[in-house]
This record gives sequence, structure tokens and C-alpha cells, in this order.
Amino acid sequence: MAKPKPAPRRPARRPTSTTARLAQAESDAFCEARKHYQAGQAGHVADDSLRPAPAPEVTEDEKLLQFPAADAGDFTHTDTWRVLRIMGEFIEGFDTLAGIDEAVTIFGSARVTPDDPSYRAAEELGFRLARAKFAVITGGGPGIMEAGNRGAQRGGGRSIGCNIELPFEQKPNPYIDTLVSFRYFLVRRTMFIKYSSAFVIFPGGFGTLDEMFEALTLIQTGKIYHFPVVLFGRAYWSGLLDWMRGPMLAEGKIAPADLDLMVPTDDIGEVVRLVVDTCAAQGKAIRARAHEWLAGGRRKPGTSGRRKGR
Repeated sequence: MAKPKPAPRRPARRPTSTTARLAQAESDAFCEARKHYQAGQAGHVADDSLRPAPAPEVTEDEKLLQFPAADAGDFTHTDTWRVLRIMGEFIEGFDTLAGIDEAVTIFGSARVTPDDPSYRAAEELGFRLARAKFAVITGGGPGIMEAGNRGAQRGGGRSIGCNIELPFEQKPNPYIDTLVSFRYFLVRRTMFIKYSSAFVIFPGGFGTLDEMFEALTLIQTGKIYHFPVVLFGRAYWSGLLDWMRGPMLAEGKIAPADLDLMVPTDDIGEVVRLVVDTCAAQGKAIRARAHEWLAGGRRKPGTSGRRKGR
């Protein structure tokens, strides 16, 4: 008896609405690009000079920022769970870093080597901050981050790394006492802001500038109380500062007082003194507000009893 012929496969139904078609096209393009990348046929996708290692399939940030798939049910389910995962990262970060009292975050290039003057300066700064009883927080990777953690550990202070999943592997440096790993930049950035008393920005690239401008924006807009943002290396930052004092200020894009949010210096001792003095002043202001509250006083609407919105 002849076997019945299998029914012809029906072609997959294509989305009909404009939004669904765009979503499907975006999803198809993404999958195609990923196949080319895996086959070694794609162009420059990630900066391999930072960490020459094979990429994972897709990072969590990459998944989060994709255009949604055409299947609305699957999209809703996927992003719902992604939000829960983000919440989990926040909880893990808060639990791990909750005991920090005063800390300074050091940013800078991942590309510098131990023989670079910036590396040596960051290590010395980490050492002096540890001696001044400050924890040191970095992004947990190589270069300036490694130098800051190394100095903190050498100084007997708490050395903290907030590592991030990247398309290329970023191994935590070996000088970290407390390590927290994140999938999402938004969670990691919150930890830097929440637990830092100051930022010290060493010469770096896009990631360094991203963190610097994030802090400046939050201070400028009053989302957090002012805390020091130190630009270490006058020669490196001079061009950026000249541009801010020039077109940005002249065209009214920033106010003159905004330039005072940054402190350029080449002096490690000045950085430590600024951090210590600022934290002492912040502590005094917090105690004064606490006494006012206990005495039954009232603050102006919109003011906070903490130095930052923790």
C-alpha cells in the first residue's frame, strides 16, 4: 500500500500590519547579521583591541535593545522576564554593596598597561584613598580599573569591582575583594552613582566619557547632591574643557556655573584632600538636617535628608 503523500507545508504567515512588518524585518536582519558574524564574514562588530576573545551568542543588553519580534505574545513574555532579571540585578547589587559607607569610583581606559603613567597614578590614588579609609570602586576590568583596585588592596582598603557582560569577554582583574557582575549597563551605572562619594575620571574613551557625563547631568539637574567629579590629567582633558568653555558656553548650551562641576588636576594629593574635605562637609550637612528634623523643623519642599537619592 502506497504511503500517503505528506501535505504540502504552508508558507509561514507574514505579518500584515506596518508595525509587525517592521518588527519582522528588524528581527530577520538581526538574525542574518548574527549568522555572518559567527561565520567570520561580518565587519568590525566589537573593539577586539580591548579583549581579544570570542563573543557570546548575544549579550543581555543586546537582547533588551533589539526591536521586538513580530510575535507579540513571545515579545511580551520575553521582556517581562527580562525586567524581572533587571530587578534581580538591582537586588544583588544593593545586597552586596549595602555596607559601603564612603567610597570613590575611579574610571579610565581599559587599554593602558602597568608602565603607563596614568596606570601608576591611578594605583597611587587607590592606595592613598584606602589609607584615608575610603573604599575604591571600579568597573572591575583591566587598565585604569585594575590600577585603582590594585592600589586599594595594597593600601588595606576595600577594593570593589562592578564588572559588565560585554560582546567580548572582560575578565575581572585579580585585585578585587568584592565583585559584582552585571548584564545591564543601567544597573551597573546606578551602583556607581549610588555608592560613590566622588568620581575620579582618568584618561579614557567612550565608556569613560559616558560615566562622566552621566554624573554631570545628574548633578546639573539636581537628581543627586553635588559631589566631586575630578578630571585627572590636565593635558588629556584640556581640549574637551576648551570646547565646553567655547561653543557650549558661548551658545548658551550650558551655564558658567556648570563648568565648576568638574575639577581638573594632575595632583594626587589634591584629589585626596578634595574627597576628604567634601565628604566631611557632606557629613556635617547631613547631621545638621538630622538635628533639624529631630527638633521638629521643616525642610523646604523637594529637599532630601540624604546627600544623594539612595
